[in-house]
Amino acid sequence: MSAQHQFAICVQNEGYPVSLELWKVYRMLPDRRAAKDQLVRIIDDSGEDYLYDQSWFAPIKLPQAAKEAMLAASG
Repeated sequence: MSAQHQFAICVQNEGYPVSLELWKVYRMLPDRRAAKDQLVRIIDDSGEDYLYDQSWFAPIKLPQAAKEAMLAASG
């Protein structure tokens, strides 16, 4: 999967229930600097990208059709 098009399921949202929905699939953006601090850059429900603790997300590999649909839906 391209580093530009990674996805993860939210498994923790303590303190951010409006921005993050448990068990929802979110798009992750590559951020090497954040990864060094165990953070991931996620496009959350506000439509903006923010840094979250990487333990809050489980990376997944989507089938090609699902990946294309998710990317098309997010613009």
